[in-house]
Amino acid sequence: MKLNNNLSKEDQMVEKLAGKFNRMIEMLRSMMEFVELSDDGIKTKIKRKCDKFFRKMTFKGEALAYNDVRLRTCHSEILPGDVSLKMRFSRNVTLNIPIVSSPMRDVTESAMAIAMAKLGGLGIIHKNLSPEDQAAEVRKVKRCLSAFLTEPVCIRPDDTVEKVLKMREKENLKFWSFPVIDESGKLIGVATRKYFDFCQNNQQSIGKIISPEVVSAPEGIKIAEAYKIMMDRGIRILPVLSGTGELKGTYTLADVKRIIQNDKADYNVGSDGSLFVGAAINAGMSDLEIRLSLLHQAKVDVVVIDSAHGWSEGIIKALKYCKKTYPKIDAVAGNISEAGAAIDLVRAGADGIRIGQGPGSICTTRMIAGIGTPQVTAVYSCAKALRDADVPSCADGGIELSGDITIALAAGAANVMLGKLLAGTTESPGEIIRSPEGAAYKNYRGEGSLGAMIENRACRERYGQADNAKDKLVPEGVESTVDYKGDVGVIIYQLLGGLRSGMGYLGAKDIPTLQEKADFYQMSSAGLKESHPHGLQTIKKAPNYNI
Repeated sequence: MKLNNNLSKEDQMVEKLAGKFNRMIEMLRSMMEFVELSDDGIKTKIKRKCDKFFRKMTFKGEALAYNDVRLRTCHSEILPGDVSLKMRFSRNVTLNIPIVSSPMRDVTESAMAIAMAKLGGLGIIHKNLSPEDQAAEVRKVKRCLSAFLTEPVCIRPDDTVEKVLKMREKENLKFWSFPVIDESGKLIGVATRKYFDFCQNNQQSIGKIISPEVVSAPEGIKIAEAYKIMMDRGIRILPVLSGTGELKGTYTLADVKRIIQNDKADYNVGSDGSLFVGAAINAGMSDLEIRLSLLHQAKVDVVVIDSAHGWSEGIIKALKYCKKTYPKIDAVAGNISEAGAAIDLVRAGADGIRIGQGPGSICTTRMIAGIGTPQVTAVYSCAKALRDADVPSCADGGIELSGDITIALAAGAANVMLGKLLAGTTESPGEIIRSPEGAAYKNYRGEGSLGAMIENRACRERYGQADNAKDKLVPEGVESTVDYKGDVGVIIYQLLGGLRSGMGYLGAKDIPTLQEKADFYQMSSAGLKESHPHGLQTIKKAPNYNI
């Protein structure tokens, strides 16, 4: 810096100090490009390109939704068909595709959960069921596909054929093979479909229609050995016995073959070969203890503590109870929209967090309560706070098109949760309704809608109004209908196609790479208008664009 010799010595000193001060400011600004303070005050290096963009938005006091941003394209050597979509929903529950169905009464029961897991995702059974009925829905998923069942459905020799047939119908069982055990748990035979088909008197006991000869295997047998025995002997079920003849479990041919031949590699299954499934639970202890116990018995893989306000003492208390009482069941907590909430929930033991307060299509929380962070900023803030915690985050709500999924994952989410996009499918609960004009649709309503809150205490608890009289309820959602869309697999195919395309544009071989490479533009209203089809008189309906 060249000093002005016409100034007094004092003024020259001030000018010299001012120059040093300005250089220090520039150094600090430069450092801020590489260093920032996390919520607990620890300095960390910036790990991702998008950090600078979101920091600028924070300085401006702006929070962003999906329609406010678009991703910058990158040089790419990656084709959409080459990308990997594997992520996690929680610490121990994996995903082959990063899509989870929402625990809403009009979205996820066993049929949806089975379909989602077979597609590589995950379904969360809603909690607007009795604890017993919810556990029964979980069991349907776990029994749908399992190479080795440690707790197969067994029958007794004195059960009548009629009793077994009624049980099978009530439990909605798809299989026909049942181990027959005595009171001590020892195997005495296997009832298969042929015995039921050729039985002429349904009042006969099972013990009188089955053959006493049974093929079994010793405890500890490997799946390849089990497969060979089943193929050699032409049997569909192989009981596994302890040294004293006690039944320890069964192998089933269809599922063993699937694993051996790997013809269904996309299925999202656990180490035992059964489909992954989750269930939503309340935070209230009176319901929580009963529901968790039954879900544990049903072999649920993950529970979602479901609340509109996840950053509350009740949720933290429920979370700690879950992890202390059933440490082998993953627990995901939410919903939240602030980084501090994510940190507090993980410290309390959360295996995953659920992000989103008010972005859902049928949610009015932001307008009624005046709270909630626009979803892209909420996802980024919460996910960023947990980068070193090894805890996945789920972006729940606000997704209208496949491009929104790409944005949510790029902002830091490990997966997305969908409600409206999966409602109205064949697998979603509810009957197909047809209008006089022939249009087909299904009902779809928010968990905070007046109708849902009136009908179900679980919905009232979600919004902290469990004890309100029916005429004192304050809804935070609406009721609606959605067009009937056909099989959910068709919807998922289009959504994943858009996600794969987006990853190809960024040259991202997998989702972690997408998150490392992603950077954003803030989009103007003119940019948004330009992004949609425009200047056209008519638009022919497309399978992946319904705006």
